[in-house]
Amino acid sequence: MTVSYTLKVANSRFGGFSKLLFRWKGSIYKLLYKEFIVFMVLYAVLSLVYRRLLTEEQKRLYTKVAQYCNRSTDLIPMSFVLGFYVTLIVNRWWAQYTSIPLPDQLMCVISSNVHGKDERGRILRRTLIRYANLSAVLILRSISTRVLKRFPTMDHVVEAGFMTQDERKNFESLHSDFNKYWIPCVWFTNLAAQARREGRIRDDVALRLLMDELNLYRAKCSMLFHYDWISIPLVYTQVVTIAVYSFFAFCLIGRQFLEPLEPGQEGDLDMYVPLSTLLQFFFYAGWLKVAEQIINPFGEDDDDFETNKLIDRNLQVSLLSVDDMYQNLPPAVKDKYWNESTAQPPYTMATASETLKPSFLGSTFDMCMCEDAEQSQMVEASPSVPCIQTPLLSRFFAAASPAISIKNFSRGSRAHSHVWHPQTDSGFPSPYPKRSEDPELVARIKEEETEDEASRASEPTTPGSHLGHTRLPEASETQRKELLLIQVKAPSSESIGADGPEAWEP
Repeated sequence: MTVSYTLKVANSRFGGFSKLLFRWKGSIYKLLYKEFIVFMVLYAVLSLVYRRLLTEEQKRLYTKVAQYCNRSTDLIPMSFVLGFYVTLIVNRWWAQYTSIPLPDQLMCVISSNVHGKDERGRILRRTLIRYANLSAVLILRSISTRVLKRFPTMDHVVEAGFMTQDERKNFESLHSDFNKYWIPCVWFTNLAAQARREGRIRDDVALRLLMDELNLYRAKCSMLFHYDWISIPLVYTQVVTIAVYSFFAFCLIGRQFLEPLEPGQEGDLDMYVPLSTLLQFFFYAGWLKVAEQIINPFGEDDDDFETNKLIDRNLQVSLLSVDDMYQNLPPAVKDKYWNESTAQPPYTMATASETLKPSFLGSTFDMCMCEDAEQSQMVEASPSVPCIQTPLLSRFFAAASPAISIKNFSRGSRAHSHVWHPQTDSGFPSPYPKRSEDPELVARIKEEETEDEASRASEPTTPGSHLGHTRLPEASETQRKELLLIQVKAPSSESIGADGPEAWEP
């Protein structure tokens, strides 16, 4: 029977997990105590032989052997080998559980789409769901030792009511070298087609829905069969087992108390009981036993799946759904909150404190925004912003990077981005001679440069202006704060030849 302790860990408390250490059924002590006793006995025997029976010369030789064995334990990657193996086993174990066929969806489809309150309609619904349960019993009987002990022969299956005598004769008359768990599914499809011809299933859409649910049910039966057929490769299990056993074989010799080789040399503490080695055995060997227990969860271990209980539950619930509950509905009336806009179920005194907690509306709902009004103003993006190639970014990106225009930040005031564009006809060699340029883009940039030159020609120049710098047009103090001021220093021929980035000065 599966050991469940979910209620014991429902709430986190002091020593919550420690209380689980005193359980016996399904515990690691029950799995490991025999191997643990054998390891302790062998360790004690070797310790007595070393202390009482060996001569001084033999003790020196044993000391060298023990030191070699102790160093050898570091060469076995126990954590990696066992961790990966147990993770694989646990994932496979859960996947097998989710592959167990449950008739819940199928029985709802049968109850809602196979009509008829008469005896014929009742027989059709009960027979369809019985075929589905029979298929599950046949596949579980093939992979689970518990189910096989419950139904050792087909006579027991007939006696349990999953199959009639005529169905058994039909089943045994079909000869096949393979597992025949799929035969009841074929009977299901033929009976559903017959119900469609009789009008019990009223349209093809309902029949298609019924077939789809049956295919999902049959696919889970097939998946269980393949999990039982295709195991984890034997070599992997052998490698893990040999790694664990060889590790502790070295520990039996290498972890013994050793007398110092030299008379004046200080020896280790004489621990008659090697606590650290025993804990290491408990962890690593216990890890291996966990994998051994759940590698096939259809056995008879404490934590294996309760397949017989699942069979009983599935048959009882499915027959109740398609027979007693067919069109057996309570009256449809107005609910309690019919005239209320917001339904609020009551709380008990034990849970009344939960009403004081605010509802979760999102992680940014209580975020404090900046009080500056300028930071909250909307800025329209100009779709006609020209794009140029920046040498620094073009080393990493093949596409041209977008140039930033001051028009996006001017809030309505007219301004231009003063960006220097290298040209091959101005005496400077182009750093990208093989890169093609867009003619429309070049024309647009030249047009903006022409406007800038005309505006600068109409203004007086200062005598201390530096060559290669641009002078911004006169503007008010508020506009100067709003504008993004960018000045570009003309690169030297050495920086262009080395394909280096331009020097930007604020």
